[in-house]
Amino acid sequence: MAGNHNGPLDHVWREFCDELAKAGEILARPAAPASPLDQAEGLRYLSRLARTALNMLVDSSDPDFPRLFLLTDDKIKIGADNPDNFYQQAVIAGDRDYRISGKINGVPYLSFGTKANRYAIDGTMASTGEIELGQMELSEDGTFEIIASRQPRSGNWLPLADDSTLLIVRQTFEDKASQRPAEVRIERISEGPAVPALLSPEAIRSQLLGAAAWTRGTANTFANWAEWFKPTPNRFYDGDQTVFQRAGGDPKIWYGHAYFELQPGEAWLIEVAPPECRMWNFQLDNWWMESLDHVHQKVWVNSHQAKYEDDGRIAVVCADHDPGFGNWIDLAGHRSGTALWRWFEADDFPLPQGRVVRL
Repeated sequence: MAGNHNGPLDHVWREFCDELAKAGEILARPAAPASPLDQAEGLRYLSRLARTALNMLVDSSDPDFPRLFLLTDDKIKIGADNPDNFYQQAVIAGDRDYRISGKINGVPYLSFGTKANRYAIDGTMASTGEIELGQMELSEDGTFEIIASRQPRSGNWLPLADDSTLLIVRQTFEDKASQRPAEVRIERISEGPAVPALLSPEAIRSQLLGAAAWTRGTANTFANWAEWFKPTPNRFYDGDQTVFQRAGGDPKIWYGHAYFELQPGEAWLIEVAPPECRMWNFQLDNWWMESLDHVHQKVWVNSHQAKYEDDGRIAVVCADHDPGFGNWIDLAGHRSGTALWRWFEADDFPLPQGRVVRL
């Protein structure tokens, strides 16, 4: 499509739909569950990925006019999204400078990361810069300002690299119902256009095909992860954390992924003595690595909500019904799926121990 194009662009729409349809390959993987529930959730998952990809790469894709948006929310779910989190993102470019400003409002954990978003290419999202609330200078009223740039700046500085393409803002709560989210704004401060450029056929084609590629790449990345954890059911992965950092994880968090598989009447009992840490949480996810419905069901627990044993241990019981001991996590109709335990800024990283019990 080089040069000016005059005439209908319906072939571009068909090209986009053809590319987007390829993401459906994850539903037919030999390792993917074939149950009606899991396959239905897989179809819904692909629709959610497409929806957020279009928002990111069409409506929010101009790095000269960055727009904070929610890549995930209580419906759109990606890569074991944290039920305690409020995720904001903005498309940026490494050769621009940005000002990020706002007010804390009492959120207990707030981090900013710049990433090289390559989900559409090789399933990675490597960190190119990080800054977190504990490292930031704040005004007395809780307001803050961060400069994101390649060249170091005084005060709060968030590094950029040549291949930085995304800003991720993570707000983590102990209780979303009672704690106010931080206010966050972003603006370009380096030289650039005063208004966005008019849309061209070449630009919208590139954006649409980028959204299709991102949808397919993201779906395959986390399907690969689910297959990776599946051979050792009901056990937490104890290995190289850089895999999760390369996928966009927060470097201050230890990630303990797992795959669970249970028969009717069985429960997954998880026990661990927590280390000194800022906070922790545990969640159940489906095969596609979407967090389960944390709005209507008790499918996660965190350090603020949890009941502790007399000796300080944590006991989590993943079951169809409340067993009357420990911290009950609702299986929400799932016999298998994935799970994630997080330690935030921990001194040590004990591996939670899981075993299957019959209730």
